[in-house]
Amino acid sequence: MRYYFELRKDKINLNGLIPMRLIVKNGNHRIRKNLATKTLLDDWNNELQIIINHKGNPFYEDYEIFNEIIASEEKKVEKIFSFFKYNELSFTEALLNEKYEGNDVKVAIGFFDAFDEYIRVSRLTKTKGTITKYGSVKNFLIAFEKYTKFELRLDNIDYQFEEIFMDYCYNERQTLNNYYAKIVKTLKAFLNWAFERGYHSSLKFKKLAAKEDEIEVVYLTAEELMLLYNHKFDNASMERAKDMYCLLALTGQRHSDIYDLNDVSVSGDYLTFAVKKTKTVQHQVFLTELAKRLIAKYEDTIYYPIPRISSQKLNEAIQKCCEEIGLTEEVQLTRYCGSKRFDETFRKCDIITSHTGRKTFITNSLFLDIPERIVKAQTNSKDEKSFRRYVKISEQHHKRELDKWNVLAIDDNKN
Repeated sequence: MRYYFELRKDKINLNGLIPMRLIVKNGNHRIRKNLATKTLLDDWNNELQIIINHKGNPFYEDYEIFNEIIASEEKKVEKIFSFFKYNELSFTEALLNEKYEGNDVKVAIGFFDAFDEYIRVSRLTKTKGTITKYGSVKNFLIAFEKYTKFELRLDNIDYQFEEIFMDYCYNERQTLNNYYAKIVKTLKAFLNWAFERGYHSSLKFKKLAAKEDEIEVVYLTAEELMLLYNHKFDNASMERAKDMYCLLALTGQRHSDIYDLNDVSVSGDYLTFAVKKTKTVQHQVFLTELAKRLIAKYEDTIYYPIPRISSQKLNEAIQKCCEEIGLTEEVQLTRYCGSKRFDETFRKCDIITSHTGRKTFITNSLFLDIPERIVKAQTNSKDEKSFRRYVKISEQHHKRELDKWNVLAIDDNKN
């Protein structure tokens, strides 16, 4: 790679001043950058690449500024060349232009500078919720670096990092295994993006391992759902929260999709809209009679087709609703932090959230022997691994039902 400054003699003005431009060459690549500098032909020293200036020159003050611009351009290009060399990157015109147009050229690509760029680029294709998660992971890694004094670089995410990171997560932060797995998944996705972009050449990060634990699926039984559905709450905001939750539980949709319903179409037995998370256009949701009654309830109101309540407020309200209808039996949840097991007991009403609406629909649909492919189509489920959890619950339910045959065996032994 090399560069030099060139006079554009074809653009000479009436005062005899010739515009200049920067030329960057690499192989067959020739990149031109016009500059806000001009010089008389006789004042240009091509060997030194500078404008010869003296106080008696009529363009003295202009030349002072122009030489500063030339020096600044030289410094910028030298930094860009060092950037390619330091990071062992192949020359590309696109990357050179990107660095040239930037306000500050850094020789080495910082870990968090790259992460910021990853988040910025991801905003073009990812949902707001995903971008928020990326930001949370970045903040987690900043706290890790500050606490452990382990300097994060794009090329040092290896087994040594993994050992220190696991110790920090499990012993200092008490991070549960499933959240740890999500952090590692996001970190690996980021590093893979940076690798493909040519920001580093290390593939050691691919060996990072994190397995999610299989956890309990929290849902309302069909009987509990109908108890909630049929209850009339005196508090209007609780009644609206109940209705939004019940629509989630009767259609299997995500809270974000019901909350962000735009250009929604209700026609006959179907609700049609675009799915935010999977970017599915014209997703059709079959409306059961119970779901249609909820939508009809808000026809000709500002809430049509269903009240829109934020996830946090819905969680708070639906837990109060479930408490009022008596869903207070104790439920034990088991979680792991590394190899440590934690068993915690909660009232069921305290663990019902907007997420359990979708889980309620899928689980009860499988209990009712509705074919998996139909449930997947209704809920727009793309993740096979997550869906298998519901199938496993359904199989356990069927086993419990079939175990009733054992009563006959017991009675036969008595005879």
